[in-house]
Amino acid sequence: MTGHAPIGSCAGPITRRRATRNEQLRKRASEPATDLDRGDSDRQFVTALHRGLEILRAFRPSDKAGLGNSELADRTGLPNSTVSRLTFTLLKSGYLVYDDGTGRYRMGVPVLSLGYACLAGMQVRETAQVYMQKLADDCGDGVLVALGGRDDMAITYIAAARSEGVISLQLNVGSRISLARSAMGRAYIAGTTETERAEIIERIRDRYPADRLNEVLEGIHDAQEQIAAKGFYANIGGWQKDVHAVSVPYASQQPNTPMLAFNLGGYAFSLTKERMENELGPKLVDLARMVSRVGY
Repeated sequence: MTGHAPIGSCAGPITRRRATRNEQLRKRASEPATDLDRGDSDRQFVTALHRGLEILRAFRPSDKAGLGNSELADRTGLPNSTVSRLTFTLLKSGYLVYDDGTGRYRMGVPVLSLGYACLAGMQVRETAQVYMQKLADDCGDGVLVALGGRDDMAITYIAAARSEGVISLQLNVGSRISLARSAMGRAYIAGTTETERAEIIERIRDRYPADRLNEVLEGIHDAQEQIAAKGFYANIGGWQKDVHAVSVPYASQQPNTPMLAFNLGGYAFSLTKERMENELGPKLVDLARMVSRVGY
């Protein structure tokens, strides 16, 4: 029996320390990364993996012709030599495909499987889609109703429904819009935890020039006040001057579902400020409550 720790001596504390350490790692991995986390200061952080994911994140739905290494370097801020190695690796892994004619990369099918795996894990998306489409149909005038979540410093649409109309916003599932400036982004910031909100604000301060920073921060503060007072935030021409939108933060009853936000928007010529604030904003609040009541 020599060489083995007696039951009840040091085996228990070691097990507890390991459990505590594992719990800390799981908690850290589930939290949004800050700029300090995006480096080599933490031994658990794999910089190469992060950079590869940044390459994939750089692609947008509008990049139908693909992106070259120089464009990827511009969007990610990574050196050209690093980008070349990463795109080569992603190409060999199937996550990128290469067009010999244009010298550009496009996302491969395996990336799509990752996206669908994510969406399949969000039950709220399927539940909300039915109510979103009904609201869009009831509103008419090319209204777009969307559900989105945070993607770094952007909001990504995970569901969308639009009404029939001559013209509507050309945004769909996978579209990314500004976290700091859009109605949906500001509603998300207003509804999230104080810890995450502080992290977002800190990154906004680092990202925006002084002449624009106050405007952005005032808009976020306005969103908090509006949501506290009436349950929704109306962004009248603040994201794009010819677009009006209302948005509502949504915290799911499902513990594993991230913080989300609902949005309803369209072009200003058909959606007046009065209609947005008096009719459509309250309807969007009702939609969020309905989705919450059905258990998701």
